[in-house]
Amino acid sequence: MTEQGYFYRDTWAEVDLDYILANVTSVKKLLPPKVEIIAVVKANAYGHGDFKVAESALKAGATYLAVAFMDEAIALRNKGIEAPILVLGATRPEDAALAVKYNITITVFQIEWVKAALSHLPKNKVLPVHIKLDTGMGRIGIRTKEELEAIVQILTNDDRIEMEGIYTHFATADEVDLSYFEKQKEMFHELLSVLKERPKYIHCSNSAAALRFPETNFNAIRLGIAMYGLTPSPEIEHELPFPLNEAFSLRSRLVHVKKLRKGDKVSYGATYEAKDEEWIGTIPIGYADGWIRRLQGQEVLVEGKRVPIVGRICMDQCMVKLPHEVPAGTTVTLIGRQNDEFISVNEVARKLETINYEVPCIISTRVPRLYKQGGKIVVLKNYLLHE
Repeated sequence: MTEQGYFYRDTWAEVDLDYILANVTSVKKLLPPKVEIIAVVKANAYGHGDFKVAESALKAGATYLAVAFMDEAIALRNKGIEAPILVLGATRPEDAALAVKYNITITVFQIEWVKAALSHLPKNKVLPVHIKLDTGMGRIGIRTKEELEAIVQILTNDDRIEMEGIYTHFATADEVDLSYFEKQKEMFHELLSVLKERPKYIHCSNSAAALRFPETNFNAIRLGIAMYGLTPSPEIEHELPFPLNEAFSLRSRLVHVKKLRKGDKVSYGATYEAKDEEWIGTIPIGYADGWIRRLQGQEVLVEGKRVPIVGRICMDQCMVKLPHEVPAGTTVTLIGRQNDEFISVNEVARKLETINYEVPCIISTRVPRLYKQGGKIVVLKNYLLHE
């Protein structure tokens, strides 16, 4: 990237904002009118780009945003996002005043935190909070009725804190076996029974629960992975009420094409040997970009045809075996559609033996994100494709 706003490498990610909008719109149509959508844009919107995704989600009808940490919330505020933002993770009590300054909602899950935060809160200002209940996820959250009663009492006795919401998170809503999910659901209802007065927001449904179990929607859902067009898990794909549109693509270009002779080697360790004369293309993407070494052997698309990555993936480059000589500069699709072929995020996740959430998240920030609308790249000040 330069001061002119161009980047000078032939690797980039494309995020289709129309698909983000379509996914959120489809979910909104599925929900009763009084159920709000909290769009989860943590981790730079799962690697898609927080600001543009947040804009699209809000345009499609989301009313709230959620992030993991205070830093992410402040970054959105600094980019001009004015919608309510909930921090789902832990925040230091000394940063409570900062949350008030930026109009950010905080998750609370410890009595000690509330007591410490009160000493940092200014007078005549209100900090909205959501109480997190741990019904079986085992991360953060209140686990007993006694704890919940105690923290509610403290919150209601100080007008500098508003108990705006309460929520939990399901560990197995995306699985076929629903026994643990049912236990969590039951525990959430038991803990809610403690409340003499319910807050404005009650939410426990993630994407999987929202799409499968309408009884868990209460008056808000947290829409994460499905907003990006990715299935919460392959096991429940057949249960989805509508098709999802995968928004993330990853592309590069061939920067060098050469003919190898029989016996010539490729890349570190000389692990790949040409069995005959072969055409090899070099792509400027590697493990520093999140295209990690374990993807050796993964197929990519060149001229609409699948070709394999050969040899070890390097820090900044990798090589593919071409069916014939192809001109340098030819577009390579690592994730996404090219002609009639499609490489999904799920396919890459299977190769990595991980979940689809991880794939766009690990594509590093040195890979520019470009945005598509109406089938065309949107020209942004900071991301211009240098042709």
